[in-house]
Order: sequence, then C-alpha cells, then structure tokens
Amino acid sequence: MKTSFPTLSDARRLQLLELPDGVLDFVLDTDTFNEIDDQFALVYALLCPERLRLQAVCAAPFFNENSTGPKDGMEKSYDEILRILSRMDVSPDGLVFKGSDRYLPDEDTPVDSSAARRIAELALAHTPDHPLYVAAIGAITNVASALLLEPSIIDRMVVIWLGGHAPFWPDTREFNLVQDIPAARVIFGSGVPLIQLPCFGVVDRLSVSLPEIEAWVRGQGAIGDYLADTYKACAKDHFAHSRVIWDLSAVAVLTCPDAVSTTLCHSPVVSDEGLYSFPADRHLIRQAYSLNRDAIFRALFEKLQEVRT
Repeated sequence: MKTSFPTLSDARRLQLLELPDGVLDFVLDTDTFNEIDDQFALVYALLCPERLRLQAVCAAPFFNENSTGPKDGMEKSYDEILRILSRMDVSPDGLVFKGSDRYLPDEDTPVDSSAARRIAELALAHTPDHPLYVAAIGAITNVASALLLEPSIIDRMVVIWLGGHAPFWPDTREFNLVQDIPAARVIFGSGVPLIQLPCFGVVDRLSVSLPEIEAWVRGQGAIGDYLADTYKACAKDHFAHSRVIWDLSAVAVLTCPDAVSTTLCHSPVVSDEGLYSFPADRHLIRQAYSLNRDAIFRALFEKLQEVRT
C-alpha cells in the first residue's frame, strides 16, 4: 500500500474502539438488494434515533445472481433504500447517496462516487473525540475509497464491517470480502479503528424462522409487512427452514453492545486466495467472537412493535 495514512498510537486507536454512551453519528453503507438482511438492518437503524443519528445511507456495489454487475447492484440497492424509506415516511433528500459503480482496481486507487465523497465529508466534520461511526454491510469499496480520497479522516471515524469469516474458519472467502479484496486490504491495512464482524463462525448465529417473522414482524406497520413479505419470498419451502439475518449485527454492535462480544486481535493480511495471516507487528482491531442471538432479535422486534403503537 503506497497511500500514506496518519499514524495512530495503539492507545488512541483502542480509545476510539471503546463505544461511548449517548447518541452516535452514524452512516450505513449497504448493498441493500443483494439479500434480505440489509433491509432489516436499515429499518433497525432508522428505529433507533435515541442511539443512532443517521447521517447517510450509501448504496454499495454487488455482483451475484441478483445483478448484472457491480454498477447494476449498486443502482438496485439505491432503489431498494428508497423503497424502504418511503414505507417509513423518511425523506431521502440529503440522506441517500449512490456509491461505487465498480470495485477498487488496486489498493491505492479510489473509486470516486457521491457516497465516498459524502463519507469523507462527514468524517472531516468530526473529531477524534467525537468520531463518525460507519457500518458497512457489503463490499467495503465506498469506505475504502473515502479513506483513499481523504486519508486524514483515519482518526475521525470508526468502521464496523460485516466481512470475512472467523479466524478459525478454513478460509475467508466471504462474499463481502472477496468481491473487493483491494478494498478489504485498505481497511485492514490503513490503521482505521475497526470492529470486524466475521460471518461464518460468529454472525451465522443470527438465524430466524418464518413463524417468528409472522409473529413479531408482520403487522408492525407498512415496514413490518414489507420485511415479512421480503422474508417469505426468500424461499419456496419454509418447513424446518431458517435464514441468517447477518447485517443486523452491524447495527446491534452499537445499539445493544452487551449482545456482541469482541476481543482484540492483530489486523489480518488477506491473500489473493482469500486466506488470513495475522502478523504480530500489525495494529490491533476489535473482532466479534460471539453474539446473543435472542437479545438482538428481541431488540429488533420491540422496536417494530413501537411502529404499530
């Protein structure tokens, strides 16, 4: 990595990784049309104004069977964000931003976008004593681009990323990470304060079944019905079936931190093959190792009940 980032002391980085009380300025970076879990995360974030002051929602790129390429995935995610906001009577003006139309070509070249510029702008308006919290629940292209566009924001933001697998997993070829390995290397290598939420081995505990969704989500206003319909459509057969709502974890780590257990570890190096190594000379990050599944879903369901009442 040739980009020169400011150097944070270990003490300063660890201080930034201690979550304060009160309301946090928050950005959600989401590939909302990729799966069904981003929708739940966005709704949950919008329902927690006592903890999260939502500054921006950024559409992230993705490429799978639900898109024809990263740009199409980002555009579809942008449209899905608008659909969710409309059902919650939230204006998108000045809040929703289109992100990268492609992945990083290398670790030193950002993909300029409205989302990356907005993340950098918001971070610059913050201070090390009052940082911006950026939760990324897709390929981390937009956030890495913001850091490359404005390296000075490194001590003005805290990144929460759902990406990679647990260190004991045989590989880390996880969807969010392997889509844009250069962006992952920027996040892991820049020194930005980072809370990593590994998928397999940790966040995969966040599974929920259709009977639970019908009991606790459907009927909770227009947005509850939308989430329930979205969940029901994700499978033809829901008998003895559950679905992991991965992205809730990136909001829950801030709204109910007691439900997400983390530990300190050295920031990993990611190989081209999608494998981790953990050199002892790397800086420290926080990494989740356990979740309280019931506490997280209870918090979401209680928030949705407030919508109905």
